[in-house]
Amino acid sequence: MLYQIYETQRSMMEPFADFAQAASKLYSNPLSPFGQNPFAQRVSASYDLMYRLWKDYEKPQFGITTVDVDGTAVAIHERVEIDKPFCELRRFKRFSDDPATLTKLKSQPAVLIVAPLSGHYSTLLRDTVRTMLMDHKVYITDWKNARMVPLAEGEFHLDDYVHYVEEFIRHLQSIYGNCHVISVCQPTVPVLAAVSLMATRGDVTPLTMTMMGGPIDARKSPTAVNNLAMNKSYDWFENNVIYRVPTNFPGAGRRVYPGFLQHSGFVAMNPDRHMSSHYDYFRNLIKGDDASTEAHRKFYDEYNAVLDMDADYYLETIRVVFQEFALVNGTWDVISDEGDLERVRPEDIRTTAHFTIEGELDDISGAGQTAAAHDLCYNVPKARQKHLEVKGAGHYGIFAGRRWRDSVYPQVRDFILQFNEGPRVPVSPGKRSTPIAAAPARRADRQRSIA
Repeated sequence: MLYQIYETQRSMMEPFADFAQAASKLYSNPLSPFGQNPFAQRVSASYDLMYRLWKDYEKPQFGITTVDVDGTAVAIHERVEIDKPFCELRRFKRFSDDPATLTKLKSQPAVLIVAPLSGHYSTLLRDTVRTMLMDHKVYITDWKNARMVPLAEGEFHLDDYVHYVEEFIRHLQSIYGNCHVISVCQPTVPVLAAVSLMATRGDVTPLTMTMMGGPIDARKSPTAVNNLAMNKSYDWFENNVIYRVPTNFPGAGRRVYPGFLQHSGFVAMNPDRHMSSHYDYFRNLIKGDDASTEAHRKFYDEYNAVLDMDADYYLETIRVVFQEFALVNGTWDVISDEGDLERVRPEDIRTTAHFTIEGELDDISGAGQTAAAHDLCYNVPKARQKHLEVKGAGHYGIFAGRRWRDSVYPQVRDFILQFNEGPRVPVSPGKRSTPIAAAPARRADRQRSIA
């Protein structure tokens, strides 16, 4: 019912937002009679702020059209490589008419960036993608808003997330022979699971796996995000944050964790900072500081654009990652495509080099949570392991902004290049799976619903 109330309120506010936008332009136009008023700039700024607070924020575009490769402008063509019900594998293909540049582009490594499915769209990693494109062939997971996915497409579970990652890795391997994987925040866990399962089966695993600011072991240095997930029961989340999509969307009736509730949680973490930011925006509008106001708009166009997450995926993530700690406890079983239970065994990874990155001031994934991957992947030689703590960086600073570009990216680039040639034949520890009949009741129920 809460979702329907929110949608009704949003629809009612839409004409007021349009009016505020028009009024802001009217008062800011010096040729308008209203623009001659001595208080016109202040009134215009007030209406502009109202519009920004009331408007509906749509999914942003990546908007990457060119990148600089060694002083040469390279054109970027963005296209969907694989279209799944809940995710698109998006490729940023590079073009150049300079022969030397083209030869260099063809020889560079292929990288799969697995973006988080945790509230914001994959465009949050725009800076990550743009920077990586200078030296790599880049693909990214572009997750869909669950409210736009019809019920006929079925449910989406954490296991499905893992299988999506496996499929995307195999797709790149089929084109380039092998690839590198980068996971940012939430997907560090399912990506590690996907690579572990591939290793257990004896499949070719990625050459490198870079994990950035993720909750591999959420017990270490728990943050406010971790504490909420650990201190509330599974039933509490199911009863308090899960709602059905209203009838005015393609996914009507789907159980989701709505984006507007997630956004409220984001803002509640730092309310003073957001109030101060909006007040500064208002003052900068009055002063005519176009650079600062445009920076504010760009940030909040991204920050305020949120998506709904399928309820099954969200609740299973809470249980598996933040309550049972199934990955680090060695108790996580994933349902295979054949209907078997496969145990996630990171110790079976032997050839994939891995690089963990944490921010010193990260308030989303605490210190040591990502580095825990090294203890789990203990059969990877130490020479193929690396850890970096980025001094002075918060959560977003390790994959976007100046610290990412100047401090983190050069090390990621060099790590990928160092292990770009690796073993093509994996060490096979043998497949370990359990028949589906031995699975817990909730998994058997899920299997029936999929069938």
